[in-house]
This record gives sequence, structure tokens and C-alpha cells, in this order.
Amino acid sequence: MRNVIVTDCPRAELSDVDALAAFGVATVHEAMGRTGYLGPQIRPVHLGSRVGGTAVTVVCWPGDNLMIHAAVEQCRPGDLLVVTTTSPSSDGSFGELFATALRHRGVRGLVTTGGVRDVAELHAMRFPVFSSAVSAQGTVKATAGSVNVPIGIGGQLIRPGDAVLADDDGVVVVPRALVPETLVAARARAAKEEASRAAFQRGDLGLDRYGLRATLADLGVEYVSHADRAAHER
Repeated sequence: MRNVIVTDCPRAELSDVDALAAFGVATVHEAMGRTGYLGPQIRPVHLGSRVGGTAVTVVCWPGDNLMIHAAVEQCRPGDLLVVTTTSPSSDGSFGELFATALRHRGVRGLVTTGGVRDVAELHAMRFPVFSSAVSAQGTVKATAGSVNVPIGIGGQLIRPGDAVLADDDGVVVVPRALVPETLVAARARAAKEEASRAAFQRGDLGLDRYGLRATLADLGVEYVSHADRAAHER
């Protein structure tokens, strides 16, 4: 693969990305037909963050953060840095100094398949970070990679400019071209969830609201009283 830094990539409309982020990762994931989720291995370094941004993608070699330095220059306000490595690596390739540089450029957070460090400082800065590891192990700056090329994380393809949403439930990617229709679907999903919430607050059962009694019957599940079951077991 050529080592390149792609400049001036088109991005999803930031107002739409912000609207999607407000619904949360789980709702957007469901609205897209349960697609786009990067998997449970990418977790928040500290709880309580909810963020959405447009992807600036980075490919690094394991134990090397040279291309993160190169990526900072390509970032714009509203971006979210998404980093992966050519093979698995848990080394702490990102910390408080990177977060300081990115925040100056208006970057909203980081998603990485690798490790991060300076967790206390990142928490104090309230800089959202989602990673697969926390590690004090440092890195070098020696090997070429790429910035703003398509990358894969958790079986999902992430292209520069895609919408990336992250919160305590994990991370989801929405392809740039699908952001408007996903926003419509997320609004419908949220309205449906609100109606269900109101029903459950009234005391309705999911068995009835979702028609699950018929599903249980179709699967052969029977209701048996405790007395009948005890008599049968004697």
C-alpha cells in the first residue's frame, strides 16, 4: 500500500452529525439496521462522554505514532481522529500532549484500536477518548503510514469524512452518503422508543407491546403453575 496523506477530504454535514450524536450510539446503530458498530473492544477511557465528529483516519505501524503527528495538520473543527495500526498493538501511542494539540484545532475526540496513556490528564481535560487499551508503554516516530485513507475497524469500513459517533455504549460509523437518511431513521427510532418508554411507565409489559406471547407459544414455551410442576416432579 502506498503511504499517503490525503488532503481536503469532503466531510459529512456537521449539523447532521451533531443531530445524530444526540440520539446516541445504540439508537443510531439500530436505526441503520444494526450496522456500523465498531465492536465491544473499543471502550471509553472515562465514562460520561458523548461525541460525534467527521472522521480523519490514520494508519500507523505498531508501536509508532508518527502518522498521528502528520494527521494533526489535516484536522479541522468538528473532526474526530480515528486511528488503527497495520497489526495489533496496545502501546500507548496517544496522550495529553496530542489531545492538547488536537483541541487547539477543534478536534472533538479520538477513537483508536491501540492504546492510550495520561488517562487522568485526559479525564481532567474532558477530551473524549475511546480505545482498546490503556498502556504506559511509549512509542517511536519512525515508520511511514497513511492519513485520510479508508480503514477497517471491527469489520466496519471507515472513510475520511464519515460520521463517527461515540458514547458509553461504544462507537458507530455512519457513511457520509448515508448521514441524511440515517438521521431520519434515528428520529423515527427515537420516537418509537419514547412511545415504548411511556407504555412501560404505565405498566405495560414488553410481552404484550411487542407481541411476544405468540412468539413464546410458537417456540413451545408453556405456562405451568408451581404446584403442578412440583407434583410432576414427585
